[in-house]
Amino acid sequence: MEVIPIAAVEIRPQSGPQTNFLSSPADIVIYGGGAGGGKTWSLLLECMRNVANPRFSAVIFRRTSPQITAPGGLLDASMDLFPLLGGVLKRARLEWLFPGGAKVVFRHLKLDRDCFAWQGAEVPLICWDEMCHFTESQFWYLISRNRSTCGVKPYIRGTCNPDPDSFVAGLIDWFLDDEGYPDPKKAGQLRYFMRENGAIAWVDETYRDSETGLPPKSLTFIPSSIYNNPALLKTNPEYLLNLKALPEVERLQLLGGNWRIKRTAGKFFKGEWFKFCARIPQGISRWVRFWDFAASSDQQKGDPDFTASCKMGLLADGRVVIAEMTSARLTPGAAEQALITTAAADGVHVAQRWQRDPGQAGVYQDQRLRGLLRGYDAKGTISQISKSQRAAPLARSAEFGEVLIVQAIWNASLLNELSQFPDGRHDDQVDAAAGAYLDLSGEGAFKFGTASFR
Repeated sequence: MEVIPIAAVEIRPQSGPQTNFLSSPADIVIYGGGAGGGKTWSLLLECMRNVANPRFSAVIFRRTSPQITAPGGLLDASMDLFPLLGGVLKRARLEWLFPGGAKVVFRHLKLDRDCFAWQGAEVPLICWDEMCHFTESQFWYLISRNRSTCGVKPYIRGTCNPDPDSFVAGLIDWFLDDEGYPDPKKAGQLRYFMRENGAIAWVDETYRDSETGLPPKSLTFIPSSIYNNPALLKTNPEYLLNLKALPEVERLQLLGGNWRIKRTAGKFFKGEWFKFCARIPQGISRWVRFWDFAASSDQQKGDPDFTASCKMGLLADGRVVIAEMTSARLTPGAAEQALITTAAADGVHVAQRWQRDPGQAGVYQDQRLRGLLRGYDAKGTISQISKSQRAAPLARSAEFGEVLIVQAIWNASLLNELSQFPDGRHDDQVDAAAGAYLDLSGEGAFKFGTASFR
């Protein structure tokens, strides 16, 4: 019987930032700053380091479950690596078990309260895939679960793309130059900190906590980009062209790694990006009206918010048309009556949507509003991202000339609010238009970022 030898498979990081990430001694390493730098792959390699230890365990967090299981996502990437060391996938639990007893699990943290499921847990290695997607409270709470009795010193690894509005930007600001790009002279250097009363104090390495005598935690930032990932450039060279084709702000963030540039008033939306039409074009495949209800019940004092709604249609070629925008200061009762009247005028073929609070109050409101619209496709959508993040897909589409507006008296008010976003006093119409676009384009709050650049 002929014995066919099995070729050995060498698993190692690419030279440069990926190697530096996997060899850093810091307690917390933040890796990334550009798209295509091999960030998820690096986290998986880090998890493989101690799988021969029977008591070792690691967890990789993504913000939502679909971000774990989406095609080409975290789970698919792990299946190219973990079986090489004998890993067996328990798909129902999203857990990998290794011959020696070690375990690597994938979990999501959609809401802040999901952290409490980890009370009492002991996790030597905690990894954050796309760290900027998480909240600051989630990150610091899970540090309390970063404990170890398996002989591996507890440590934390995170990956990210630039997000100037995230808490991560504050952690890595020292590692940037004056323009917001990573400073190569500071990359990988260790910084030390203590956290007291919810605030970070950067200290010297010799500092000791007055109560426990313990030394400070160490943190570093290692930037990477697609140019540091020759394997990706070889197998998928068109990915670089995709990044170069992005609008200016996203291109400077995801290709250049800039952490300070962001869309500001006059740059987020520009009036010349929108195309105007005298009437609704033919070929609308789907309609939605998205509502942004005023948060204040007192509409008589100060400068209260408006209840706004945007009726938007999707064309077969992917463009959208804003057919109608409403905006008025209404009491809660009047807002509900406006919802009923407007939905009746739209007809049942127009889906009715609104942003739903993730708490119990949001559940009650959602049930009430759906009850008012029985027979309609009506429901609330939960969003865990910022207003700017919700509006970004609409802005990108407008910049590429893909957003039409039907000429009407409300155009001036909408364009004025768009031009002042995100710094204007009111953003109700922008929120409504952004919500409608997310619903039509499939980039809704649950899906935002799941297919984004990694």
